[in-house]
Amino acid sequence: MTHAFETQTRFFEFDDPADPLVLCVGPPMPRFTLAYETYGRVNADRSNVVLLYHAMTGSQHAAGWNAHVPGLDGRWTKEMRAGWWDDFIGPGKALDTDKYCVVCANYLGGCYGSTGPASIDPATGLPWGSTFPVLRMRDVVESQMKLLDHLGVEKLHAVVGPSIGGFLALLTALIHPERVHFVVSIGAGVETTIDQRLLNFEQVTAIEADPNFHGGDYHAGARPEMGLALARRIAHKTFISPEALRIRARAEIVSQKPPHGWYEMNHPVESYMLHQGRKFVKRFDANSYLRLLDAWQWFDLAKEARATDLRDAFRRCKDQEFLIFSIDSDHIFDREQQRKLVRPLKAAEVPFLWITVHSDKGHDAFLLEPRLFTPHIHEMLDHRDGT
Repeated sequence: MTHAFETQTRFFEFDDPADPLVLCVGPPMPRFTLAYETYGRVNADRSNVVLLYHAMTGSQHAAGWNAHVPGLDGRWTKEMRAGWWDDFIGPGKALDTDKYCVVCANYLGGCYGSTGPASIDPATGLPWGSTFPVLRMRDVVESQMKLLDHLGVEKLHAVVGPSIGGFLALLTALIHPERVHFVVSIGAGVETTIDQRLLNFEQVTAIEADPNFHGGDYHAGARPEMGLALARRIAHKTFISPEALRIRARAEIVSQKPPHGWYEMNHPVESYMLHQGRKFVKRFDANSYLRLLDAWQWFDLAKEARATDLRDAFRRCKDQEFLIFSIDSDHIFDREQQRKLVRPLKAAEVPFLWITVHSDKGHDAFLLEPRLFTPHIHEMLDHRDGT
């Protein structure tokens, strides 16, 4: 396979006991690492930077080819090597690297090089495991503002995020309106819905019920792969539409039996989902998964922006412009959730454009169909550049 360019993960080492990262719940963090990548070149006044937030189980590697990231204990599997948004980032693409410098960082609490539960706690010399701090979405945003400070970026041309990355893009705009011009949110919303809450709770209980979980302190022995695989299967079915799932599953070979129990699988979709779970546990850490799910469970855009309500919050954003995407076949972030975002934007008189793309791919359309999003992103990001 030929790739347009190779990339390398960089590491931002934050170390400032005098001005630590203040967390919403736990004690301040004076030290942490963020793994990040950049695409394109920063211009002279550093005004062309686009901050991209990844989806929940994504990584800093958004474009190009990255064969290896050190220190991940085997989690950088083959499927991680191609950038997760490769069709959206590059010359002439949605995030045009002839014009913009794109920055994407692995979340604090993640497992692809940023400080997280699988990282070594310098106080003990052992993985953080269960002792890793509780996180909120605001903490992820503030950690990435520290990265921007390190890079000398005072104001972003744009902040972009799909899925829960959209939560973070919106929250960045509200917490730091002076640092953001354009805001692009794809398939996201303003709060955790009941459906999402139940889905996430099922995943939490699946992981914690695994006998190898040991309260999160499993790094010296067998990992809770059964529970994490089940959690992934619970979530995976919501990412894609039933029709897309049926098509994807056609090529899967049905095994006689799963590795436990008496049940004999009798449809390709079953072995497809079994495969998805098995593949996922090789590349992700269960504790990271739980920390990010927990942050999602507590997410409320107005509360995390420390505003009385969304209209009050968006009054801060009158100098910004928003591009909101809905996906008509998205079951986990349906169109009503974007409607709840658009109403307070309109009430606060913030300029916005709301686009519904028509796809049979479900939530995953933001990964798979750049042609549905690229023209609108170009129009938003480029029109003030005289292009």
